[in-house]
Amino acid sequence: MDMTHGICKVCRMKIKYSGNTTNMRAHLTRHHPKIALTADGKASSKSAPLKNQPTLDTLSLAKLSPNSERAKKITQSITYFICKDLRPYNIVENEGFSYMIKTLEPRYVIPLQPERVALTCDAWTSRAVDSYVTITAHYLTADWQLLSYVLQTRTLHESHTGANIANLLQNTPQEWGIADKNLVVVTDNASNMTIATQLAGYLHVKCFAHTLNLASQRALNLPAVARVLGRVRRITGFFNRSTVANHALEQKQKMLQLLTHKLKTDVCTRWNSAYDMLQRFLEQQPAICAALLSPEVRKSSTDIFTLNETDIGNTEEIVRALKSMQVVTTVMSEEKNPTLSLVAPLLAQLLHDTQDNIGDTALVRNIKQSISQDLKKRYASTVERNTLYTASALDPRFKTLPFLSLEERQETYARVVAEAITLQVSKHSGTTEEPSPKKSKMSICLLGSPDSDTEEEEDAIDCCLNLYKAEPKIDIGECPLQWWLKREGAHARLAPIARKYLSTPATTVPCERLFSLSGHIIQKKHASLSSDNVNRIVCLSNWLSHPLDHTNIFSPPKGGICKE
Repeated sequence: MDMTHGICKVCRMKIKYSGNTTNMRAHLTRHHPKIALTADGKASSKSAPLKNQPTLDTLSLAKLSPNSERAKKITQSITYFICKDLRPYNIVENEGFSYMIKTLEPRYVIPLQPERVALTCDAWTSRAVDSYVTITAHYLTADWQLLSYVLQTRTLHESHTGANIANLLQNTPQEWGIADKNLVVVTDNASNMTIATQLAGYLHVKCFAHTLNLASQRALNLPAVARVLGRVRRITGFFNRSTVANHALEQKQKMLQLLTHKLKTDVCTRWNSAYDMLQRFLEQQPAICAALLSPEVRKSSTDIFTLNETDIGNTEEIVRALKSMQVVTTVMSEEKNPTLSLVAPLLAQLLHDTQDNIGDTALVRNIKQSISQDLKKRYASTVERNTLYTASALDPRFKTLPFLSLEERQETYARVVAEAITLQVSKHSGTTEEPSPKKSKMSICLLGSPDSDTEEEEDAIDCCLNLYKAEPKIDIGECPLQWWLKREGAHARLAPIARKYLSTPATTVPCERLFSLSGHIIQKKHASLSSDNVNRIVCLSNWLSHPLDHTNIFSPPKGGICKE
């Protein structure tokens, strides 16, 4: 038995024991101020804590939903208190205020502003041939709900240079009052977007969906693949143009008891549309052949084209080789779940799936090599890789980092600890006044030097990380945000870092989904809408489709977004 150290029952950290409880008392005061103490000031060894202080049992109660009547009433009361007594908004961030609320209602979560806001930025062209840039904001609420809002959809009449886009990226956060939110920007892989984020001084994450599209397009441009695509495209186009052929196809589908699916034709800007076209062709291939051989189709058209056995075999090989890319693209298109933590494990899986196998044909091998060579040059910088690895480490689905080497895992965990220490130190330094020399000497005698505080904090965070790593890993289909909502109290030192990374999307899909909405707004009969009105209508339409967020992190631009 080690008689020189005690073990904290809360965080399992070792505390040096020198014959008294001074060190343990100092540890509880610094790291667990909400844990009950006995009347004489010593750490309680009994099961019954003081009645007027919150306990571990009450702290672990299920949190109130911000939309519950109880939570709304408390939020309204806090708002009334601030307004009636002319208190500053940040009073809710004070430790004493937070302690009082936890005592009165341990289940209530004070709506606090997020530490990080992620932006997505993308450019598009309307039917009126006006060039627009859309910027959306993403963040996590106090109850770990991921929200996103459109901040602007503005015309960019100037050239789409990195400098011009950088001005938009700098001005928009200033206008909305989020310039201090540790911004990260997600864009496509275009060089002007990369330059724009560098000039704006933001952390840059490249859209993973765009990365997948570039790698897949490289495979689709292989001569053998392009030839098959052209032939299948010719057949699907024929059925889409001919009502007689389309009717014959429907009859053959029913006769052969196939699903009555329409044939698809690919779009050059979406690689997965080519995959869908080939897959649908293979699904309906018996009905297609039967329809093309029917007398009514042959009588109505002389432009009939069919695939031979070699072409059909190549089509099957292309679909099989691209299957992994299709699955990953679909997963990354989800907006409700955080996606940044998915990038590193999915990228590692794709690189594994594109390795040569003994049974691969020359066509499959060429497709795999094209994809692998393109993916390997993406996310090559140290900053990009560190960002992706840290996000995965803080996702309970991937926290063991099985796709990394032992050395890379240790380095990633070390970065998590370092970032948590920096956050804790900044909190203390930002709220503590500079002590006088006399008080400083007395504090060092009683509680130790600042260096020992930092070492103790590092030990506490190390212990917290070990407890987090020891938690059971959740299934890939479960939501990591719901896990953190339930376990935030148990891993309080890591939760702020998890918020920072899990609020960042890895794709610009939210922006691209706005293109269809904006295109609907800018129809031919509305093509004369001014760019300012387009911006207002798109923003308002998007905001009205989202639940009300009581955090209110945004300060709308001067004059509002819907001024006359």
